[in-house]
Amino acid sequence: MELDLDDLEPVSRRSTAAIVADRLRRAIMRGTFPPGAQLGEVEIAARLGVSRGPLREAMQRLVAEGLVRSERHRGLFVRDLDAADVRDVYTARAAIERAAGLLILAGDRTEAVLLLTAALADMEAAAAAGDAIALADADHRFHQQLVAASGSPRLRRMADTLLVETRMCLAALQDNPPPPAELVADHRVLRDAVRDGDADRLVATLDAHMADAVVRILDVAPVAHALAEPDVPTDPAPPAGAA
Repeated sequence: MELDLDDLEPVSRRSTAAIVADRLRRAIMRGTFPPGAQLGEVEIAARLGVSRGPLREAMQRLVAEGLVRSERHRGLFVRDLDAADVRDVYTARAAIERAAGLLILAGDRTEAVLLLTAALADMEAAAAAGDAIALADADHRFHQQLVAASGSPRLRRMADTLLVETRMCLAALQDNPPPPAELVADHRVLRDAVRDGDADRLVATLDAHMADAVVRILDVAPVAHALAEPDVPTDPAPPAGAA
């Protein structure tokens, strides 16, 4: 049976809702909207210069991704992460990045090594400059590139959401961050394991990296206490840096 597709028009550009979702996702990732923050439609629509229709569609995408929760008669809030969430985020990331790494090792590693080397160079520069935000951004890109180089769009989609949740978790690391030199060294080992085709070293380093992050987040007493607190909505900060 032949389908009549005359009513389907070519998509020439991304929808406004998709662009807004990206900006909100980035704002959540960077802590502009911290866990528990309420997302006010009127303020955000005015700030982004969009109507409330695309904004609502964008917010529903974030609800579906698990980054935002909806409370009846109250509104939308950035999801809080408790201790179980932190462990689950890193368990899922470890599984996805192990799978991505093994796919890379089973194919041509050349492009992956180039991408990881570029991301590693950004990490080294940020660490040398003492720029914690740039270092976190470069760390994020390194792991994005690792999964992207696997060639699996499904792994990449799952990883993108998990990496946003990771940045939400990492907001708790401000009192107990890994030393920049140690962080860079760990990622250099990952790059070298991909370059050398060393699956055992790659998997062991990934697992240790994820486990260390969980320990650092949950072993800080003030953070562990905050993670156990009930949801307390706060006023959202304007997403000035979300573009």
